[in-house]
Amino acid sequence: MWFAVGGRAGCDDGASMATREDKDSADPAVAGQDATRPSIARVYDYLLGGTDNFAVDRGEAERMIQRFPSMPVLVRENRLFLSRAVGWLARQGIRQFLDIGSGLPTARNTHEVAHDDDPACRIVYADNDPAVVARAQALLAGTGVAAIEADLRDPAAVLAAAARTGLFRAGEPVAVILALVLHFFDFGTAHKVAAELTESIVPGSYVVMSVSAGDEETGGTLNREYKAGTLYNHSPKQIAGFFGGLELVGPGLVDAREWDPATRGTASPSNRDGGCILAGVGRKPLAS
Repeated sequence: MWFAVGGRAGCDDGASMATREDKDSADPAVAGQDATRPSIARVYDYLLGGTDNFAVDRGEAERMIQRFPSMPVLVRENRLFLSRAVGWLARQGIRQFLDIGSGLPTARNTHEVAHDDDPACRIVYADNDPAVVARAQALLAGTGVAAIEADLRDPAAVLAAAARTGLFRAGEPVAVILALVLHFFDFGTAHKVAAELTESIVPGSYVVMSVSAGDEETGGTLNREYKAGTLYNHSPKQIAGFFGGLELVGPGLVDAREWDPATRGTASPSNRDGGCILAGVGRKPLAS
C-alpha cells in the first residue's frame, strides 16, 4: 500500500500499544517482523486505526502527519472510494476480486464489502511482504478468502499464485485492485505492470486503481521525506495512461472523493493543496 497516513482519533496511546506488542510477541507473524524500521503496511495499518504496528511505524506516521496535515483526509477518502468501487462491482455481477499490494487487514476490507452483496464472492489478497501475508492468513481465514505472497512486478506470477488458491479462475471476469500501490514504482515499471495485468484478464473484467499525485513541490518533498519505502510522483497524464486498453466507467479518473459510479462523463482531476489521490475504475471491453 501507499505510505498512507490517516486519522487516529481515539486510538491507543504509546504505552497501551507497547503492551499490545508484548502480548502479541508470541505470534510468529508478529515476532518475525523487523520492529526497528518502519514498514509500509504497518504505517498504513496504524493510521487506519489498526494495532498490527510498532513504535517505529507510529513515529513515522506521526512525523509525516506533521509535514502533510491533509493526508489523513485523503487516505480516508481513498478507503471510501475503494469500498464504493468494490460494492458497485459486486452489484455488476463480479464474483472474484484480486487485491494486489493489499497490506494488512483493516476496517472494511475488500472481502467484507463484496460479501455484503454476495457471500459467494471470492477474494485473493496478494502482497510481497511475507510477514504481512502471514498476518493476513491468520486474520482472514474463512470461506472464499485467501492471502498469498507475490510481487506485483511479475504480474504473470501473481495470477499463477492466485490461481493455485482455487479462488481465482482465469477464464472468468475479475476485478483487479491496485489501491495506492503504483506510486511505489517508477513510471516505466508501473505502466508495464498495469498493461500486463490488463492484457492477462478476460474481457468484461475491471481494474480498480488509485494513485497519489502531487505538484512538483509536494511530490518531491514526499519522495525525500518518506522512510518506509521509495515513492514516485506520477502526473495525472501518466496515471491516465495506466488505464490503457480499458474503458473508464462512472466519472472517469477523478479525485478519490469524487468517484461515484452513478456519475457519467469525465470530470477534471483536482489537485488540491498541492496533492490528491486520483482514482478510477476501468473495464476491459468485450470482444467485438
